Parts: sequence; C-alpha cells; structure tokens
Amino acid sequence: MAAPAVKTEGLRDCRDAWSLTLCDLAANDPRIVAVVNDSIGSSKLGGFQKQFPDRLVNVGIAEQCMVGVGAGLANGGKVPFVSAASCFLTGRALEQVKADIAYAGFNVKLVGQSSGVAYGELGATHHSIEDFAWLRPLTNITVIVPADAWETAEAVKWAADHEGPVYLRLSRMPVPDLAVENRVFRPGKAEILRAGGDVTLIANGTIAHIALAAADLLAAEGINARVLNMATLNPLDEAAVLAAAEETGAIVTAEEASVRGGLGGAVAELTSAHRPVPVERIGFPGFLPTGSVEWLFREYGLSAEGIAERARAAMTRASK
Repeated sequence: MAAPAVKTEGLRDCRDAWSLTLCDLAANDPRIVAVVNDSIGSSKLGGFQKQFPDRLVNVGIAEQCMVGVGAGLANGGKVPFVSAASCFLTGRALEQVKADIAYAGFNVKLVGQSSGVAYGELGATHHSIEDFAWLRPLTNITVIVPADAWETAEAVKWAADHEGPVYLRLSRMPVPDLAVENRVFRPGKAEILRAGGDVTLIANGTIAHIALAAADLLAAEGINARVLNMATLNPLDEAAVLAAAEETGAIVTAEEASVRGGLGGAVAELTSAHRPVPVERIGFPGFLPTGSVEWLFREYGLSAEGIAERARAAMTRASK
C-alpha cells in the first residue's frame, strides 16, 4: 500500500525547475540547445541565454519555423528543447509537430509552457486545452504532464536522455510539492498518491493536487478514494487503470484540458474495451469564457468539491 501523499509548505513554479534543470544538463552536454519563439521570458530561459548565448535560437513569432529548426538541429546531432506557449506550439505548429517531429521520429523535446487555462483572462485563443487530443494519436511522442517542481525536473532529465520525441506540458501556476515516500519518476507508470478501494481519482498536472483534496473530503464521509497521478498520458499506464477499474469499480478523471480526447478519453476507451465501469470525466467542454483560473476551475468542476461530487456519482452508478 502506498503512503498517502501530502502537500509540503510553499508553492513553486514548475518553469523554474525546468529552466534550472536544463542549465545543469547543458553544462555537461554540449548537444543540448534551446529554441524559442520570442518567449525567452515566459519560458524562463533568461539564465540559459546568459550562460549559453550561442546555444539559444530565437526564431521570433514563427512557431512553424521554430519546430522545423528544432527538427533540423536534431538531424544534425543536437538535442533541442523547443519551448513556447503550448497553445501556439501545438496549435499553430501542429502540422510540423506531426510531420517534422513525430513522423520523422526526430529527437526533439517539445516544451509547452503555460498550458491549460493558465492564461485565464486572455481567453480561448490562449487556452491550451486541446493539446492532449491533438498529440495522443501521434503514438511515438511521449506526453508528460508533471504535477510539481520535482516531477518537472525529473521529466526534463529523462527527456534529455531519452532518444525520441517528447512533449512536456508545463503550467505557469505555482503548485505545492507532493511528498511521496521513496518517490521515483517512472515514465509510463502511474504514481499512487493515495491508496483506496472505493473509487479511483485519476489526474495529472495541476489537478493532481486538487484530486488529493477531493480524496480528503471523501475520507471524511468514510469513502476511501485511490488517487493516481497519471503524469504520462502517452503511453498510458493501462495496467494501473485496469487495476483501478477491477479493484474500485468506479473512476473519475480530472484534467486541465478538454474532456474530449485527453486523459478522460484514454481511460474511457480502455475501460470500455476491457473492464467496463462507470467513468466520470471532468474537464472543459469546449471554448471557454474569459475568466480567472480559479473561476474557470470552479465553474467546470475542477475543485475538491466538484471532483468529490462526481466520485459519489460514479459510485452510485456502479452500485446499480
């Protein structure tokens, strides 16, 4: 049984962990370069630029070219980390991501910054809630959604060593660290944040913390919820999902993304084919109104109360 995850004091920006880790890696590996779209500040790469001025390529606001440059650098033996706001990296340059990176199989690390609804009030053009659905079908891109600064740093290290395309989805919203006993980053494996046998909550990224808070609410009612941090969306940890379906009989997925085609879609596809159980999917239904991150989360059920409510609904469906 895994020890319950707990939140330590303080909040950290995962982008700080990403940039510091990249600088450390680059100091020991001259192949590592960064490519950006006039986003040095928002990508937190000012320190990298100062330390390695000849290893940062700023193509300007030209995301399609940016991805192409990354592919060319990989073809030349470099290990490029291509960093931009995820809404533009995956939306504007999707064809290049598909053809130049995934289909070609180039060793490019795509880093989607300020993902989900982190841009809040800037509205639907700057929300990145479709990226999971766009990238999941590109089967040779590993999609990782870190939940905290530690997991971000470990994911960057792994991506640098991994031979093949990777998409790291980072948020700009500060989050607490998760403290899990003997924590090890294992791509493609779900992390058990809390043991439980009544219902399973599956989340990733910023929402993993909210799922834990929902489990606390349910525990006060005598409901023991299992909480899984599904940091790797592609490939999905099918064994963990099917075990959750078999052992708890009901699942809730919660993600800072579209409810169609992402984590919830992947879990529903798998369980419907191999172990049908009630699956309640929490996410965003489509284009969103302008509003703060906090308001958007509450409005669309991405709160401890909202997740707990859907967990009760899933359990009720399972008992019928």
